[in-house]
Amino acid sequence: MTGKALIFSAPSGSGKTTIVKHLLANNPDLGFSISASTRDKRGRTESHGKDYYFLTPEQFKNKIDEDAFIEWEEVYEGNFYGTLKSEIERIWSEGKNVIFDVDVKGGLNLKRYFGDRGLGIFVKVPSIEVLKTRLNDRGTESEESLSRRLFKANFEMSFADQFDVVLVNQDLQRSLKEAQELYDRFKGN
Repeated sequence: MTGKALIFSAPSGSGKTTIVKHLLANNPDLGFSISASTRDKRGRTESHGKDYYFLTPEQFKNKIDEDAFIEWEEVYEGNFYGTLKSEIERIWSEGKNVIFDVDVKGGLNLKRYFGDRGLGIFVKVPSIEVLKTRLNDRGTESEESLSRRLFKANFEMSFADQFDVVLVNQDLQRSLKEAQELYDRFKGN
């Protein structure tokens, strides 16, 4: 059984996760693809099998050797992320379309993998200054990690034109509405 793939990518802090959560809450025909990661859980709010499949670097490398990933990469030094083939099979077997919340490189790889069955949406912030404010407001970033994320965001913005759609997230309510319209059109095809 196969379905469609809705791929949201963006620099960290752009609002893609908020948009994805909104679509999941309002579209019972969507299933969230849980990524595998070697990074540590953030506080007590994240859990294995819900937010990520938290793997040790050794477990992750074993899955690479087993060809268990559609795509994977080392997003930050020592932190690997990937999309397990079994996740897509799980969601499609439930008769749902899959939705992704992934970094830019992962999004491009997924778009290539799914071809016409995938819609790649790049969520763009109005400016780097807005992104810096959003990341600061999270309260989870050190000065060093903030600097790293902003440097990476500048680089990732250069890939926006390789996605099917660029969604500028300046006003959240408008962005949520646009994202729903994009999904409605896409699943109707």
